Amino acid sequence: MTAGRSDHASSSSLNAMGHRRSRPNLAMLVVPVLLMVVTYMFWYQTWFGGRLSNREMGEYLADTSIPHKTQHALAQMADRIRHGDESVKQWYPQVLALTRSPQSQFRLAAAWVMGQDNTSAAFHQALHELLEDGEPAVRLNAALALVRFADSAGEPELRQMLRPYTLRTSRAGTVEFLVKRGDAVTTSSIVARIKTAGGVTANISAPLTGEIQELIVPDKSTVARDAALMIVSPGVDEVWECLRGLYLVGEVRDVQEIEILLRHTPPMPERVRQQAMLTIQAIRSRNTLQQTQSPGRVAPGPAAE
Repeated sequence: MTAGRSDHASSSSLNAMGHRRSRPNLAMLVVPVLLMVVTYMFWYQTWFGGRLSNREMGEYLADTSIPHKTQHALAQMADRIRHGDESVKQWYPQVLALTRSPQSQFRLAAAWVMGQDNTSAAFHQALHELLEDGEPAVRLNAALALVRFADSAGEPELRQMLRPYTLRTSRAGTVEFLVKRGDAVTTSSIVARIKTAGGVTANISAPLTGEIQELIVPDKSTVARDAALMIVSPGVDEVWECLRGLYLVGEVRDVQEIEILLRHTPPMPERVRQQAMLTIQAIRSRNTLQQTQSPGRVAPGPAAE
């Protein structure tokens, strides 16, 4: 009897263990689901394709505490302007307010949006003001947007953007480079740090996309305020956009700068070289025309593919 009970107990125990082993592991099911949900939410929050309601548009343009949402609204506003949606004009005051934002990404995006409606006198005036912005990327967007107004006020800025620029430090201290010659940089990427005598460390960011052409001072050296740290060549996309703008508003004095690009070593990509040659031809043709008759509005020309 004892043996029978023992066998029965063992069988019951094995059955219970077998039952427990056969149960699905909830953690193994829940974790993948959670990962999928988190991934979807991240994708949704970073994708500008979801159409915003008018209520959301108004809220996101007025409340800039969540920058991503404001940028989402600006991107959709630009798209709706391009498609002839007149209702977006109700938010023009918010866009104009963003041109005075302390955050440069909003001023930059606002300049891009304003370039989509070249019939707005308020936008036209605001873009002129942004040509004096402290951030090169904002000035570039403003200059390119003004081209859509057939306004050549941004021509000096477009010409300047074809040249390598010198990045300087706003304070004295010991410099630590985070990049080397030949490295690619993007707008606002940190390229160096300055440690002051007081122990304060400040980041130095690239104002534009480009490539490090030269480091002017040795790493870990002591530099004065406003000292030149590095020379950065402009990015290919920025050069191409500037050339397209100069196709329409460029002057004879720009030809020399463009010819320098054509002699660039290593050579610029073919699409940039083609656009450079088209732009030179357009400037020279326009200059010849201006010498023989009063200047008129220049029609948009082709862009190199």
